[in-house]
Amino acid sequence: MSSQVPKIAKYGVMIIFMIFFLQMKPVLAANHSINKFGIHLAQPQDEDIDRADILVNGADGQWGYITLVIHEDDKNRDKWQPIFDKLRDRGLVPIIRLATSPEGENWKRPEEGDADEWVAFLNSLHWVVKNRYIILFNEPNHASEWGGEVDPKSFARVNEAFARKLKEADDDFFVMMGGMDASAPQSRPRYMYEKVFLEEVVGEIGVDDFNELFDGLSSHSYPNPNFAGSPHSSGRGTVKTYEWELSLLSSLGIKALPVFITETGWNGDVLSRTQIAENFQYVFQNVWIPDERVIAVTPFVLNYQGEPFLKFSWVKEGNGGVYPEYEMVRDMEKRDGNPEIRQDGSFDMTDFPHDIVEQSTYHLRVDVTNNGQAIWSRENGYGFMLENVEPSQYLISSFGEIKPFETRTIDIYFSTLDVLGTFNSRIVLYRNEDMVISSSHWDYEVVSLPSLLYKISLFPKRTATDSDFELQIYNQHEELVFRKGGLQVVDGQGSIEKVDNIALGQKYRVVLLKKQYLPRQTYADFKKGENEVVFEPMIPLDFDGDGAVGWGDIGAVLKNLRLLGMWMI
Repeated sequence: MSSQVPKIAKYGVMIIFMIFFLQMKPVLAANHSINKFGIHLAQPQDEDIDRADILVNGADGQWGYITLVIHEDDKNRDKWQPIFDKLRDRGLVPIIRLATSPEGENWKRPEEGDADEWVAFLNSLHWVVKNRYIILFNEPNHASEWGGEVDPKSFARVNEAFARKLKEADDDFFVMMGGMDASAPQSRPRYMYEKVFLEEVVGEIGVDDFNELFDGLSSHSYPNPNFAGSPHSSGRGTVKTYEWELSLLSSLGIKALPVFITETGWNGDVLSRTQIAENFQYVFQNVWIPDERVIAVTPFVLNYQGEPFLKFSWVKEGNGGVYPEYEMVRDMEKRDGNPEIRQDGSFDMTDFPHDIVEQSTYHLRVDVTNNGQAIWSRENGYGFMLENVEPSQYLISSFGEIKPFETRTIDIYFSTLDVLGTFNSRIVLYRNEDMVISSSHWDYEVVSLPSLLYKISLFPKRTATDSDFELQIYNQHEELVFRKGGLQVVDGQGSIEKVDNIALGQKYRVVLLKKQYLPRQTYADFKKGENEVVFEPMIPLDFDGDGAVGWGDIGAVLKNLRLLGMWMI
């Protein structure tokens, strides 16, 4: 919830301070605010998720809320995980209401024993944010929603069983009882007055257990009568129904619960759509957004193409356009919500060297795996850095997007200075300058540049004294890391005083080149100080300079017969 603005003190110095503080408020709000806008979806179709994103996040906001219903015969992870992943892509927080299935004119009454199967399914999903918002069924003070007869004690037992199972499975489950119809009369067995219903529910569960098991209030704050009430009204059966519900629960000993208005809206058959749009504008700006007890508002319903809920739909019949309330809410200012997101990941630094040399550059590769909930991208404020290393010493490649359970290879180009000694670093994933996760520590030592003595003969001679040799060194990824030409060989050996860009103890491919001779190669593990490699004799057969023996070499000899003299001792 957004932080409270301190009261202005009476003293002049404090007034000046507070004026400065208030000027800074937009920055603080950006860091600690929530996006309360949301919408209720009848079906999680791609088109409606896209519409919802535009509606609740707008151009500048993020992490608005979406209420979705999952039926007991639709517990299909292969269906719902891609939906959750799309919500993650769009920056939408799901609120999931559980539902049974129709039995004639009623909804089947759930049983306590149903909890295990539900929990197994819900726990199998990779959730979008840390809080796993769950609503347990719907308007149980209607007989049609509870197997044909209202039964608060049965509802209490089922809700308690589900809540316990969910909490045992994962503390991140944020459990709410099904929203009530606050306008329902006391007329058992068809209806129960919400006050009487909740009194029996709390009595059955017990105050202490209720406070332990339930985390929020799912409120159906509809403007009645006939879903056409004034946005200025307050109390039960209005857009402020949640206030009456909170007061009722408090009188029963229940803690102050954060409010999720998961259903509300006006009747489009009674009021004009323009009036409905104006009502929503007023109540968002003057009631719900200023009220810090309200976390989210998801009006019912974005798109419903038939009776009995067509009159509540924000999308026109025939799916051909949207009503003014959609446009009004879409154009309202949105905040960038900041829900808590679980961050986890790993860094595979198996190939990072321990002993490296001064004044050198290294291409390091690290496999980064995202095991958390966030999408890591620069657009979302994420980046990588090397801790305890000057920014001028390294460059990290772009990494696009790394979604949950994806692995991406990050390239790090790292340079040493002329300072010798032991050092310590690690890779840090940060977001907006705050560390998110880090790798294990990389301990490395920078040592002096080693030397290399190489030995070679030129066939058919037993020893060689010549010039214009070139030596190349390739790392395990076949990248050229060292190259030096114009080398001299005297009596079959030459030397390079300083070899850079190599890591000690790792295998390198060393290649020796000379014009008109076939290349020779060997392998070397470099160590501190002096190193030595011995090449097989170089044979003069590469007359066309392509590095291999072929018909082109014969053609080159025919054009220049003096090349045959290279075979004379």
